[in-house]
This record gives sequence, structure tokens and C-alpha cells, in this order.
Amino acid sequence: MLVRSLTRGDVLYRDEARTPLIPASNAKLLTSAAAMEVLGRDYRFTTTVAATEDPGDGLVDGDLYLIGTGDPTLTADAVDELAAEVAGSGVTEVAGDLIADDTRFDDQRLSPAWDPADEPYYYSAQISALTLAANSDYDTGVVDVEAEPGGHAGDPVEVALRPMTGNLTLAEEGSTGAPGSAPSFAVDRARGTNDFTAHGSLPADRTYSTLRTVHEPADHAAHLFAAALRDHGVHVAGEVARGAAPQQAEPVAERSSMELGELLVPFMKLSNNGHAEILMKAMGREAAGKGSWDAGIAVATLALRRLGVSTHGVALDDGSGLARSDRMSPATAVRLLDRVRHRPWFDTWRTALPVAGAPDRMVGGTLSGRMGGTAAEGRVRAKTGTLTGVSALSGYATAADGELLAFSIVNNGYAGGAPRGIQDAIAVRLAEFAHADTAPVEQA
Repeated sequence: MLVRSLTRGDVLYRDEARTPLIPASNAKLLTSAAAMEVLGRDYRFTTTVAATEDPGDGLVDGDLYLIGTGDPTLTADAVDELAAEVAGSGVTEVAGDLIADDTRFDDQRLSPAWDPADEPYYYSAQISALTLAANSDYDTGVVDVEAEPGGHAGDPVEVALRPMTGNLTLAEEGSTGAPGSAPSFAVDRARGTNDFTAHGSLPADRTYSTLRTVHEPADHAAHLFAAALRDHGVHVAGEVARGAAPQQAEPVAERSSMELGELLVPFMKLSNNGHAEILMKAMGREAAGKGSWDAGIAVATLALRRLGVSTHGVALDDGSGLARSDRMSPATAVRLLDRVRHRPWFDTWRTALPVAGAPDRMVGGTLSGRMGGTAAEGRVRAKTGTLTGVSALSGYATAADGELLAFSIVNNGYAGGAPRGIQDAIAVRLAEFAHADTAPVEQA
């Protein structure tokens, strides 16, 4: 732990502050700051529909390409708008195939540093330059799973995947259980496929809702786009496939994401892992010409050094902190919190941090249910981090006398539940702090 006054410059508390520890999602502090430095707050992702043949008389006499650059806000509605724009340009028929181009990034979908057991879950979705956002939180590379029981015990369970596409299959093998019975219902995907199976018992007085990852997100996006084209009267004679668009392909339709400065809000407030990994690969592509984790991490590391943040003892194998091989010390976190204050994008970045006790999820984020009704409410902005045996909280506290404090608390290897109560008590104490009546305490 480390607490430093950014107003006065003195250390108020230190305990193993330079020890590299597993940061969990506190790693997103590094990734987000590097992304703002490398890409800029006005950076936008684009999704383009292009063709090599001029669509004269409404016919694309060749292939149609759906080209992604990593947009994490490409929802089903956005895909429909792209299809409408294609139809609005006069295109009614594509003689060739619909080709999904996700070559902006490499084809490494999952970090080798991640636990394979996490693969079905939304926080470990496959990373692609062409991916769908399943909801307004912009969770990428997943489908929303909703299930409702039948009217009587023994009836089938009604299950829906959204967005559903032609390359997904769903075997509905679940049944309705008696009201009040123990639920055993689940929806799983066979690894390496898009074959989903619903199984188990869903009590008649319960519903089921979750997110599940898809295999090869670009295929999912392309199949949804193919369906949207059909809905708008555009016939594709060929197949849906993946490949690289030729350089001479000309845009037929295009969509841009919100600016990075705005995207930081759902990314940081909700601690979105997919956004972190997309930004890491985007940094690699923009600055080094390679949309890979290795390139992105190297670019981010250089950006942090330019910010004046020492990367000694820092180890990153991803952008989100999901990798248990990641390392960061509280001293590094506090140094970052200090140095970013001098960048022109700081106010935007600071606004994206979760705010203690704020009930609106897009304000309070992962701190919405913490520290409400205390001195810390509205006066602590901090990034959380959670893995099994790992919990962290790092950010800013405005003290009682207006002094700005930066703090980082990282807990590793504890037994039992996460020590969030202790972290919150510390943050509240910092919000109550005043130099006038409290002497700094420093522990070796």
C-alpha cells in the first residue's frame, strides 16, 4: 500500500509499496493511460463495407467486404444501420461472397497467459478486429443468453441467444422444475465450436440470464451482417467467409465508433476486459504496424516511460489484468496517478474512473455499491481489481481539507473473501483526513 499527497508531495503511508503484485484490473490504469497517450482521446474505430467492383445497376460483380478495426461498440443495431446504408447506396445484389476482414489484428484470439477454464465467460472473450457488442455495456465477443421456464414442471425451457446468427446452433435440452426446486440450468458452448447446449432444470419461478462467448467473433459479426443485408433487400449469391480485402476495395458504407475519450467511460467504469485487449492490440497496430499483444505491450510500455512512469517491476501479458502473470506495485500505480495529471487528456481519464457511492453505473461503475453514505462518497475515484485471491483499489481521494491524495492498495494471497471492507475503510479515512489534526504515519 502507498498513500501520497499530490498537493504537498509527502508520503502519508507506505507498506511494501515497491513489491510487484498481481494487479488484476488495476492493470487497466496502465492500459488506459497508454491508450490515451498513443491513440489520443479523439481516436475512433471504423467499420467499413467495401467492394472491388463498382456497384453499377445495383450489382456488386464480385465480393463484398466487411472490414473491422476493433470497434467494441459494433452492436446489432449498428450492423443493421451499415446494411441499410449499403442498400441505400443502390446495391441490391452481390455476385460473390461476403468476406469478413479482421486482419487489422493478428489471429491470436486468447492470451496464452489466460486460464483456459475461463474461456466460456464474458470476461475472457476472444479478441478480434471484427467483433459484436452484445449489449449497451459493449461486452464484445459474446451472446446474451436468456431463458424462461415453461408453464408446468417437465415443460421445455425457452432459450434465446442474442444476437442469434446462422453460424450458431442451440440444442435446447433443459426442462422446467417445480417452483422452489433447486436450479441446475446452464447454457454451455463446446470449445472450438459455436454449438451451444441448454441443459438442466430451471424452476418454474425462476429465469436465467447470462453472457457466453462465441468462437471466432468475426464470423459471428459477418453472419449477422449477412442477415441484415437480406432484411434490407440485398441478396448475396455466395458464402460468408473470412479473408483480407484487397487494397483497391472502395467503401460502400462506413461507421465510426464514439471517440476514445467517451469509450473510456464504459471501459473503466465497468472494467471491460475486451476493451482493454482491443486497445492494446490497436496501440500495437497504430504505432508498430502489428495488431498483437506483444506489439501493443511494447508500445504501451514505451508510452508509460514517456509519461515518467518507471516500468521496473512491471510485467504485462495482456491489457486487462486477467493474466495472473501480470505484476505491478502500488508505487507504480501512484506514480501513474501523479504523472497523468499533467497530460491534456487527464480530465477525461479521471472522469472515467468509478466514483464511490454513485448509484448510476456509468458514474459509480464498480464502486456504485461501495462507500455510499460515508465521507468517501463522491470524493473517491478509483479503479477496482478482482481475481481469485487478488483484490485492489487504486485512485484519488479528496481529503477533508481539499488536499488531493493518491493511493494504491493491492492485496494478494489472502484467505477467505476479498478484503474490500478494509480497502473501503482506508478510502473513507483518507476522505476524512486533514493535516491540521493528524500526523502522517509511515511504516517501513
